[in-house]
Order: sequence, then C-alpha cells, then structure tokens
Amino acid sequence: MSTSTEPGSPAAIAPLPGGVGVSQLRVYDTTAPDGLVGGTPHLHLCCTEGYVVQAGAGAVQTLTMSGFRQTPLRPGTLAWFTPGTIHRLVNHGGLEITVLMQNSGLPEAGDAVLTFPPSVLADPERYAAAATLPGGGAPDDASPADGTPGATLAAAYARRDLAVLGFERLRAAADAGDLGPLRDFHHAAARLVAPHLPRWRERFAAGALRAAQDTAAQLDALAAGRSDHLADAAVHGFAAPGEQGRHGMCGLLDTYPIR
Repeated sequence: MSTSTEPGSPAAIAPLPGGVGVSQLRVYDTTAPDGLVGGTPHLHLCCTEGYVVQAGAGAVQTLTMSGFRQTPLRPGTLAWFTPGTIHRLVNHGGLEITVLMQNSGLPEAGDAVLTFPPSVLADPERYAAAATLPGGGAPDDASPADGTPGATLAAAYARRDLAVLGFERLRAAADAGDLGPLRDFHHAAARLVAPHLPRWRERFAAGALRAAQDTAAQLDALAAGRSDHLADAAVHGFAAPGEQGRHGMCGLLDTYPIR
C-alpha cells in the first residue's frame, strides 16, 4: 500500500485531476503599443485553458473564427476557451488568476504560438529568437533599485509588444469580415509546432491519457467486483509554489512541480 506524503515531498506525485496543470498568475501591469495594459496574445493548439479570477479586475480578449470577443474578469469569474482561441489578458488593476491548463506539460513543451507579424511567423529561427526569453523566463535574480525591469522582464515586454502588433492586424481584418489572415495564422502555427509533436505525444501519454486510462481500469475493476486500487490511496500537496515570478506570456507565474 502506498503511504501519504507530506506536501512537497520528493516522493512520486500523482497527477492533478484529469492531468491538468495549475499555476497562479499576476498579469503584467505595463502598457502595450495599443495603450492597453496586460499580457501577450497567443493561442494553444491542443490545450483548453481556464481562469478562476482571484483578485483585481480586467478582461480577456479572444479571437476565433466567430470573431472578436471581450469577457470581463472579476473575482469569482470562471472563464475557459478551447484550442485555437487567440487570447490576451487585459489588466484593469491588480488582476490575479488561478490558471488551469489541459494536458499538463504540453504548454511547457511548446503548445503556444504568439501572434507575431507574418514575416516572423514565416521564419522558424526568427520566431524562436523573438519568442524565447533569457533563461527560459526564469525570474530575474534581483530588481534594480531604480525600478527598471530586469533583462528577462524587459524581454517579456518586448515579446508582448511584438505579438500585440500582429494581433491588431488579425483583429482588424476579422472586424472587417476578412478571416483569411486568421486562417493563415492557424496554418503558420501548425507549421511551427510540427517538430515538437513527438515530444507532445509522449507527455500526453504520460499525463492526461494515463489519467483517463487509469479511470477506465478502475471502472473495469469495480465492474468485476474488485476494489484493490482503493488500498493504494495517497495524499499529495505542496505547501507553496516551487517557483515564483516566472515570466510567462500573460504575466508573472507561480508554478508547482507537477508534470
């Protein structure tokens, strides 16, 4: 029989329900080129994303083949969107969110494409250079005394600003009834992630798929009158995030070591 572990124990950690990922997000509070405060517009290709708003106020702007939409965010709001939804968080002040991500590990493995201009999307090397942050987005070691952003944060803002320029183009075309640029972006995104698909399949098999298969096996066992798996119950947890202040696409992330 497996024993319970103390929060944060290095013992084997069971996946979260359904193999989802979870993080705490403080949305960026600086201004983008279009005058709005907030994060970087992007989409996921295989992952549904959900928000539970904890504090502050803002909105999530989304763009799909159904057009542009803006969903208000306030404490208690639950909002989610499926793969292919371009999304951008706008911070009206102190916006903090618990983020739920389908297929834990896939976003970290590259399941996100930013809305850079077409010339950047067409060149994988140029795209990678624009999308990659120093140290992979790890927190800056220290904040300068004058309050200027460290190297990683400055790079995150520059990345956001470039993606906002591309997003403005896509939104303007969609607002005018032309979805061609959005379709072109979908095609470009699929091309960019193609080299990563074998690794994505491995993570999916070890995470969300395994969680579903475990449930199927448990149902089969119960149908056969067996309950052995109940003796393997265990408790898992972390007293605090494993990393705080990672520079994400939407803001500063507090993350947990769950894969």
